[in-house]
Amino acid sequence: MLTVDSLAAGYGALTILQGVSMHVDAGEAVAVVGPNGAGKTTLVRALCGLIPVTGGRLEKDGADLHATPAKERAARGLAVVLEGRHLFGELTVRENLVLAERHGLRTRGHRRRFSLDEVMALFPILEEKRRQRVQLLSGGQQQMVAIGRALLLQPDLLIMDEPSTGLAPKVFKDIQVVFDTLRSRRVGLLLIEQNVRIAAAATGRAYVMAMGRVIDELNGIDWQQAVGSDRLARAYLGGHPGSRATSIPEMKVAA
Repeated sequence: MLTVDSLAAGYGALTILQGVSMHVDAGEAVAVVGPNGAGKTTLVRALCGLIPVTGGRLEKDGADLHATPAKERAARGLAVVLEGRHLFGELTVRENLVLAERHGLRTRGHRRRFSLDEVMALFPILEEKRRQRVQLLSGGQQQMVAIGRALLLQPDLLIMDEPSTGLAPKVFKDIQVVFDTLRSRRVGLLLIEQNVRIAAAATGRAYVMAMGRVIDELNGIDWQQAVGSDRLARAYLGGHPGSRATSIPEMKVAA
Protein backbone atom coordinates (compact mmCIF):
# COMPACT_ATOMS: atom_id res chain seq x y z
CA MET A 1 0.00 0.00 0.00
CA LEU A 2 2.40 2.73 1.22
CA THR A 3 6.11 2.45 0.46
CA VAL A 4 8.65 5.00 1.68
CA ASP A 5 12.24 4.44 0.62
CA SER A 6 15.19 6.68 1.58
CA LEU A 7 12.87 9.69 1.86
CA ALA A 8 14.36 13.16 2.29
CA ALA A 9 12.32 16.28 3.05
CA GLY A 10 12.50 19.52 4.98
CA TYR A 11 11.91 23.24 4.89
CA GLY A 12 13.79 25.30 2.33
CA ALA A 13 17.49 24.56 2.61
CA LEU A 14 16.98 22.72 5.92
CA THR A 15 16.71 18.94 5.49
CA ILE A 16 14.87 17.27 8.37
CA LEU A 17 14.14 13.76 7.08
CA GLN A 18 17.29 11.91 6.11
CA GLY A 19 16.80 8.58 4.33
CA VAL A 20 13.56 7.48 6.01
CA SER A 21 12.26 4.08 4.90
CA MET A 22 9.06 2.29 5.99
CA HIS A 23 5.95 0.59 4.65
CA VAL A 24 2.29 0.06 5.61
CA ASP A 25 0.17 -2.77 4.17
CA ALA A 26 -3.61 -2.86 3.69
CA GLY A 27 -5.43 -3.28 6.99
CA GLU A 28 -2.20 -2.94 8.98
CA ALA A 29 -1.76 -0.59 11.95
CA VAL A 30 1.79 0.77 12.20
CA ALA A 31 3.18 3.29 14.67
CA VAL A 32 5.92 5.88 14.31
CA VAL A 33 7.28 6.86 17.72
CA GLY A 34 10.08 9.08 18.92
CA PRO A 35 10.84 12.13 21.06
CA ASN A 36 9.96 15.71 20.24
CA GLY A 37 12.14 16.90 17.37
CA ALA A 38 12.54 13.42 15.89
CA GLY A 39 10.94 14.49 12.59
CA LYS A 40 7.58 12.75 13.04
CA THR A 41 5.39 15.71 12.07
CA THR A 42 7.70 16.57 9.18
CA LEU A 43 7.17 12.99 7.99
CA VAL A 44 3.39 13.46 8.10
CA ARG A 45 3.62 16.71 6.14
CA ALA A 46 5.82 15.07 3.51
CA LEU A 47 3.54 12.05 3.14
CA CYS A 48 0.39 14.12 2.64
CA GLY A 49 2.03 16.64 0.32
CA LEU A 50 2.22 19.72 2.55
CA ILE A 51 5.99 20.00 2.06
CA PRO A 52 8.04 18.83 -0.94
CA VAL A 53 9.94 15.56 -1.00
CA THR A 54 13.54 16.28 -2.00
CA GLY A 55 14.83 12.76 -2.34
CA GLY A 56 13.99 9.08 -2.18
CA ARG A 57 10.85 7.23 -3.21
CA LEU A 58 7.24 7.65 -2.06
CA GLU A 59 4.60 5.31 -3.51
CA LYS A 60 1.03 4.31 -2.76
CA ASP A 61 -0.34 1.20 -4.42
CA GLY A 62 2.63 1.30 -6.77
CA ALA A 63 1.93 4.87 -7.96
CA ASP A 64 4.63 7.50 -7.52
CA LEU A 65 3.47 10.33 -5.23
CA HIS A 66 6.72 12.28 -5.33
CA ALA A 67 5.28 15.27 -7.20
CA THR A 68 1.58 14.64 -6.53
CA PRO A 69 -0.27 17.60 -4.91
CA ALA A 70 -1.91 17.11 -1.51
CA LYS A 71 -5.42 17.28 -2.97
CA GLU A 72 -4.64 14.53 -5.47
CA ARG A 73 -3.15 12.32 -2.74
CA ALA A 74 -6.45 12.56 -0.87
CA ALA A 75 -8.28 11.56 -4.05
CA ARG A 76 -6.03 8.51 -4.23
CA GLY A 77 -7.17 7.38 -0.80
CA LEU A 78 -4.70 8.97 1.61
CA ALA A 79 -6.39 10.85 4.48
CA VAL A 80 -4.72 12.57 7.41
CA VAL A 81 -5.80 13.79 10.83
CA LEU A 82 -3.34 16.57 11.58
CA GLU A 83 -2.34 17.59 15.07
CA GLY A 84 -4.52 20.57 15.96
CA ARG A 85 -7.59 19.11 14.17
CA HIS A 86 -8.13 22.03 11.71
CA LEU A 87 -11.93 21.97 11.79
CA PHE A 88 -14.50 24.57 10.72
CA GLY A 89 -15.27 25.90 14.18
CA GLU A 90 -18.24 28.05 13.15
CA LEU A 91 -19.98 25.11 11.50
CA THR A 92 -21.92 22.43 13.33
CA VAL A 93 -20.73 18.86 13.85
CA ARG A 94 -23.04 17.63 11.10
CA GLU A 95 -22.02 20.37 8.67
CA ASN A 96 -18.33 19.52 9.09
CA LEU A 97 -19.04 15.86 8.43
CA VAL A 98 -21.41 16.42 5.50
CA LEU A 99 -18.82 18.55 3.71
CA ALA A 100 -16.31 15.71 4.02
CA GLU A 101 -18.86 13.12 2.93
CA ARG A 102 -19.73 15.06 -0.22
CA HIS A 103 -16.08 15.49 -1.13
CA GLY A 104 -15.36 11.81 -0.47
CA LEU A 105 -18.27 10.64 -2.60
CA ARG A 106 -17.23 12.98 -5.41
CA THR A 107 -13.60 11.78 -5.49
CA ARG A 108 -13.77 8.28 -3.96
CA GLY A 109 -17.39 7.22 -4.30
CA HIS A 110 -16.43 4.10 -6.23
CA ARG A 111 -14.55 2.89 -3.13
CA ARG A 112 -16.99 3.88 -0.42
CA ARG A 113 -16.17 2.42 2.99
CA PHE A 114 -17.89 4.74 5.47
CA SER A 115 -21.21 6.56 5.62
CA LEU A 116 -22.27 9.48 7.79
CA ASP A 117 -24.54 7.18 9.79
CA GLU A 118 -21.65 4.78 10.43
CA VAL A 119 -19.42 7.59 11.69
CA MET A 120 -22.18 8.75 14.03
CA ALA A 121 -22.51 5.18 15.28
CA LEU A 122 -18.78 4.99 15.96
CA PHE A 123 -18.97 8.19 18.04
CA PRO A 124 -22.49 8.39 19.57
CA ILE A 125 -21.70 11.68 21.31
CA LEU A 126 -21.44 13.32 17.88
CA GLU A 127 -25.02 12.30 17.11
CA GLU A 128 -26.12 13.95 20.35
CA LYS A 129 -24.23 17.15 19.47
CA ARG A 130 -24.80 17.13 15.71
CA ARG A 131 -26.35 20.64 15.74
CA GLN A 132 -23.70 22.17 18.00
CA ARG A 133 -20.93 24.37 16.64
CA VAL A 134 -17.62 22.53 16.67
CA GLN A 135 -15.79 25.34 18.47
CA LEU A 136 -17.98 24.70 21.52
CA LEU A 137 -17.04 21.01 21.80
CA SER A 138 -14.47 19.55 24.16
CA GLY A 139 -11.04 18.61 22.82
CA GLY A 140 -11.95 14.92 22.73
CA GLN A 141 -15.18 15.57 20.86
CA GLN A 142 -13.37 17.76 18.35
CA GLN A 143 -10.89 14.93 17.77
CA MET A 144 -13.80 12.60 17.06
CA VAL A 145 -15.10 15.06 14.45
CA ALA A 146 -11.64 15.26 12.87
CA ILE A 147 -11.39 11.47 12.67
CA GLY A 148 -14.94 11.15 11.36
CA ARG A 149 -14.25 13.76 8.71
CA ALA A 150 -11.15 11.83 7.58
CA LEU A 151 -13.11 8.57 7.37
CA LEU A 152 -15.78 10.19 5.20
CA LEU A 153 -13.11 11.03 2.64
CA GLN A 154 -13.20 7.26 1.99
CA PRO A 155 -9.49 6.52 2.55
CA ASP A 156 -7.72 3.21 2.29
CA LEU A 157 -4.83 4.69 4.29
CA LEU A 158 -5.33 6.93 7.34
CA ILE A 159 -2.45 8.89 8.89
CA MET A 160 -2.99 10.26 12.39
CA ASP A 161 -0.56 12.78 13.86
CA GLU A 162 -0.41 12.71 17.69
CA PRO A 163 -4.15 11.96 18.13
CA SER A 164 -3.85 11.56 21.92
CA THR A 165 -2.35 15.00 22.54
CA GLY A 166 -4.21 16.82 25.30
CA LEU A 167 -6.82 14.10 25.79
CA ALA A 168 -7.60 12.27 29.01
CA PRO A 169 -6.95 8.49 28.80
CA LYS A 170 -10.66 7.70 29.12
CA VAL A 171 -11.48 10.01 26.22
CA PHE A 172 -8.80 8.52 24.01
CA LYS A 173 -10.05 5.01 24.84
CA ASP A 174 -13.39 6.01 23.32
CA ILE A 175 -11.55 7.08 20.17
CA GLN A 176 -9.63 3.81 19.91
CA VAL A 177 -12.80 2.01 18.80
CA VAL A 178 -12.07 3.35 15.33
CA PHE A 179 -8.84 1.34 15.05
CA ASP A 180 -10.70 -2.01 15.05
CA THR A 181 -13.09 -0.64 12.45
CA LEU A 182 -10.19 0.35 10.20
CA ARG A 183 -8.75 -3.15 10.34
CA SER A 184 -12.12 -4.73 9.53
CA ARG A 185 -12.44 -2.49 6.44
CA ARG A 186 -8.84 -3.18 5.33
CA VAL A 187 -7.86 0.45 5.87
CA GLY A 188 -4.20 0.92 6.70
CA LEU A 189 -3.27 3.09 9.70
CA LEU A 190 -0.05 5.01 10.25
CA LEU A 191 -0.17 6.31 13.82
CA ILE A 192 2.33 9.04 14.66
CA GLU A 193 2.53 9.14 18.44
CA GLN A 194 4.93 10.24 21.16
CA ASN A 195 3.21 8.22 23.88
CA VAL A 196 4.62 4.73 23.36
CA ARG A 197 2.11 2.99 25.60
CA ILE A 198 -0.81 4.29 23.58
CA ALA A 199 0.95 3.48 20.31
CA ALA A 200 1.77 -0.09 21.39
CA ALA A 201 -1.84 -0.74 22.43
CA ALA A 202 -3.13 0.37 19.04
CA THR A 203 -0.61 -1.07 16.57
CA GLY A 204 1.24 -4.28 15.78
CA ARG A 205 4.47 -2.83 14.48
CA ALA A 206 6.51 0.34 14.96
CA TYR A 207 9.30 2.47 13.58
CA VAL A 208 11.38 4.47 16.04
CA MET A 209 12.60 7.87 14.85
CA ALA A 210 15.29 10.19 16.16
CA MET A 211 16.93 13.22 14.52
CA GLY A 212 15.13 12.72 11.21
CA ARG A 213 16.02 9.06 10.79
CA VAL A 214 14.44 5.67 11.47
CA ILE A 215 16.76 4.13 14.04
CA ASP A 216 14.82 0.96 14.86
CA GLU A 217 11.92 -1.21 13.69
CA LEU A 218 9.94 -3.30 16.16
CA ASN A 219 7.58 -6.14 15.22
CA GLY A 220 4.98 -8.11 17.14
CA ILE A 221 6.04 -9.20 20.61
CA ASP A 222 9.28 -7.21 20.36
CA TRP A 223 7.20 -4.05 19.95
CA GLN A 224 4.95 -4.87 22.90
CA GLN A 225 7.91 -5.73 25.12
CA ALA A 226 9.87 -2.63 24.11
CA VAL A 227 7.60 -0.39 26.21
CA GLY A 228 9.61 0.32 29.34
CA SER A 229 12.86 -1.03 27.90
CA ASP A 230 16.34 0.38 27.39
CA ARG A 231 15.82 -0.12 23.66
CA LEU A 232 13.34 2.76 23.50
CA ALA A 233 15.14 4.76 26.17
CA ARG A 234 18.07 5.14 23.83
CA ALA A 235 15.81 7.01 21.40
CA TYR A 236 13.89 9.06 23.94
CA LEU A 237 16.59 9.77 26.51
CA GLY A 238 19.77 9.61 24.49
CA GLY A 239 20.88 6.29 25.90
CA HIS A 240 22.03 7.51 29.30
CA PRO A 241 23.49 4.61 31.31
CA GLY A 242 20.79 2.96 33.40
CA SER A 243 18.00 5.06 31.95
CA ARG A 244 14.69 3.30 31.40
CA ALA A 245 11.91 4.07 28.95
CA THR A 246 9.53 4.02 31.90
CA SER A 247 11.27 7.23 32.96
CA ILE A 248 9.79 8.98 29.94
CA PRO A 249 7.17 11.36 31.33
CA GLU A 250 3.67 10.23 30.47
CA MET A 251 1.77 12.77 28.41
CA LYS A 252 -0.04 15.40 30.44
CA VAL A 253 -3.71 15.28 29.58
CA ALA A 254 -6.73 17.43 29.99
CA ALA A 255 -9.78 16.13 31.77
